[in-house]
Amino acid sequence: MLKVTLPELGEGITKATVSYWYFQAGQTVKKGEDLVEFTTDKATFNLPSPATGKLLEVFTPEGLSVDVGATLATMEESQ
Repeated sequence: MLKVTLPELGEGITKATVSYWYFQAGQTVKKGEDLVEFTTDKATFNLPSPATGKLLEVFTPEGLSVDVGATLATMEESQ
Protein backbone atom coordinates (compact mmCIF):
# COMPACT_ATOMS: atom_id res chain seq x y z
CA MET A 1 0.00 0.00 0.00
CA LEU A 2 1.26 3.44 -0.96
CA LYS A 3 0.40 6.62 0.93
CA VAL A 4 -0.21 9.76 -1.14
CA THR A 5 0.88 12.76 0.93
CA LEU A 6 0.79 16.51 0.50
CA PRO A 7 4.34 17.44 -0.58
CA GLU A 8 6.42 20.46 0.37
CA LEU A 9 5.06 23.37 -1.67
CA GLY A 10 7.59 26.08 -1.07
CA GLU A 11 9.05 28.21 1.63
CA GLY A 12 6.52 29.32 4.20
CA ILE A 13 3.63 27.24 2.82
CA THR A 14 2.38 24.87 5.51
CA LYS A 15 -1.23 24.16 4.43
CA ALA A 16 -3.24 23.60 1.28
CA THR A 17 -6.91 23.04 0.46
CA VAL A 18 -7.99 20.10 -1.69
CA SER A 19 -10.05 21.59 -4.49
CA TYR A 20 -10.65 18.62 -6.84
CA TRP A 21 -10.03 14.88 -7.05
CA TYR A 22 -9.60 13.67 -10.65
CA PHE A 23 -10.27 10.05 -9.63
CA GLN A 24 -12.56 8.35 -7.12
CA ALA A 25 -11.73 5.46 -4.78
CA GLY A 26 -11.74 2.19 -6.71
CA GLN A 27 -10.55 3.71 -9.99
CA THR A 28 -7.23 2.87 -11.66
CA VAL A 29 -4.71 5.68 -12.10
CA LYS A 30 -1.58 5.73 -14.25
CA LYS A 31 1.69 7.10 -12.91
CA GLY A 32 2.02 10.79 -13.75
CA GLU A 33 -1.71 11.44 -14.31
CA ASP A 34 -3.13 14.34 -12.34
CA LEU A 35 -4.56 12.84 -9.17
CA VAL A 36 -5.62 15.82 -7.08
CA GLU A 37 -5.72 19.61 -7.36
CA PHE A 38 -5.10 21.79 -4.34
CA THR A 39 -4.77 25.48 -3.66
CA THR A 40 -2.84 27.70 -1.29
CA ASP A 41 -3.21 31.42 -0.75
CA LYS A 42 -0.55 31.87 -3.47
CA ALA A 43 -1.21 29.30 -6.21
CA THR A 44 -3.05 26.23 -7.50
CA PHE A 45 -1.15 22.95 -7.87
CA ASN A 46 -1.82 19.54 -9.41
CA LEU A 47 -0.31 16.50 -7.74
CA PRO A 48 0.47 13.68 -10.19
CA SER A 49 -0.02 10.06 -9.20
CA PRO A 50 3.22 8.64 -7.77
CA ALA A 51 2.49 5.18 -9.23
CA THR A 52 0.17 3.16 -11.45
CA GLY A 53 -2.50 1.37 -9.48
CA LYS A 54 -5.89 1.53 -7.81
CA LEU A 55 -6.90 4.46 -5.63
CA LEU A 56 -8.04 2.66 -2.48
CA GLU A 57 -9.27 5.38 -0.14
CA VAL A 58 -9.44 9.17 -0.13
CA PHE A 59 -8.91 10.64 3.34
CA THR A 60 -9.11 14.32 2.43
CA PRO A 61 -12.34 15.38 0.73
CA GLU A 62 -12.65 18.41 -1.54
CA GLY A 63 -12.80 21.65 0.41
CA LEU A 64 -10.73 20.42 3.36
CA SER A 65 -7.43 22.08 4.31
CA VAL A 66 -4.51 19.89 5.36
CA ASP A 67 -0.94 20.33 6.54
CA VAL A 68 2.10 19.56 4.38
CA GLY A 69 2.99 15.89 4.92
CA ALA A 70 -0.60 14.82 5.66
CA THR A 71 -1.87 11.62 4.04
CA LEU A 72 -4.39 12.48 1.31
CA ALA A 73 -5.15 8.96 0.06
CA THR A 74 -3.86 5.41 -0.25
CA MET A 75 -3.14 3.44 -3.42
CA GLU A 76 -2.47 -0.16 -4.30
CA GLU A 77 0.37 -0.31 -6.82
CA SER A 78 -0.02 -2.60 -9.80
CA GLN A 79 2.81 -4.34 -11.58
